Amino acid sequence: MAVDFKTFIELAPSVSDARFPVLMRGRHGIGKSQVVYQIAEVVKLPVVERRASQMTEGDLVGLPVIKGNTTGWNPPDWFKFACDNPCVLFFDEVDRATTEVRQGLFELTDSRKLNGWKLHEDTLIYAAINGGEHGSNYQVSDMDPAELDRYSCWDLEPTVEDWLVWAKERVNTVIWDFINQNPKHLEHNDDVEPNKVYPSRRSWDRLNQTLCKANLVEEASPALYTLTCAFVGFEAAVAFNDFVKNYDRQVTTDDLLDGKAWDKIEKFQINDHNAMIEKLEATEVFAKELAEDRITNLAEYFVNLPSECAMSLWMKMGKGNNKNVIAMHKCKTTKGSVKDYMVTILTGKE
Repeated sequence: MAVDFKTFIELAPSVSDARFPVLMRGRHGIGKSQVVYQIAEVVKLPVVERRASQMTEGDLVGLPVIKGNTTGWNPPDWFKFACDNPCVLFFDEVDRATTEVRQGLFELTDSRKLNGWKLHEDTLIYAAINGGEHGSNYQVSDMDPAELDRYSCWDLEPTVEDWLVWAKERVNTVIWDFINQNPKHLEHNDDVEPNKVYPSRRSWDRLNQTLCKANLVEEASPALYTLTCAFVGFEAAVAFNDFVKNYDRQVTTDDLLDGKAWDKIEKFQINDHNAMIEKLEATEVFAKELAEDRITNLAEYFVNLPSECAMSLWMKMGKGNNKNVIAMHKCKTTKGSVKDYMVTILTGKE
């Protein structure tokens, strides 16, 4: 069963508290590594991260050492640290590792020891792979039942809200607003074409860092478009460049429902209204019952819409909570009642 990051962060620590390893499975760039660091921050432990795909057998087990008439093993520095100190031991790209490395991890994840060295009793083990449901899109090796049985396995499908919460204090406001209002551009979820650049949560974060470093995020320009295209692909770059170009005219769904930004809304053309209505649907604001003041503000917007836009808004509201439709139908506005405006639209009579 797929879970979002909010659920994972709530439940996965229960597994690690029992000192069992946690395996995250999911698409690239969704933030698997980031969520490990978030959990480590909560439990106040350092993270020891190893890229399993780049390890050899010696990188895992260490080197032999002569002890009198016998030999033993000197562990690598990172492993000895995890044995001597509590930490979060994080193995990334396990399904890209060699068979020998994965055999070593077999013992480590099963009995928390390797070559006679035992992990600190408070060290936690997390691992990440691209396999699972989306494995066919990647050059990875399958993990057999015995290997998976060493872990608790979590198929991660983070929501847009997961990213927005994480990004609120981490990315530029313009980028945050763009994703909030255009969530379909956060990441690519359909089939992929070879060699084509697609957006991911990671690529938006890296684009944010690049644009902020270059002081390019506040104004549409050829440089902004080119850099955006390099990170998140053509379609998202076109939409983002246009968004930045018109940013001073942007109105969020919260602005509209809270009765703000009327000065901007009054200048809207039909395309702007259509975009606003699409945002209302995309953010699923009609799924729950709206507060009375928000219904009133929405009604005021409704009676000022061109008739074709008003009908589009009405249809989209009808797909959500029916209580919103009933409440708005009863509203009276500065231009008359919603009910009367509906009659005018449907009959063509003033």
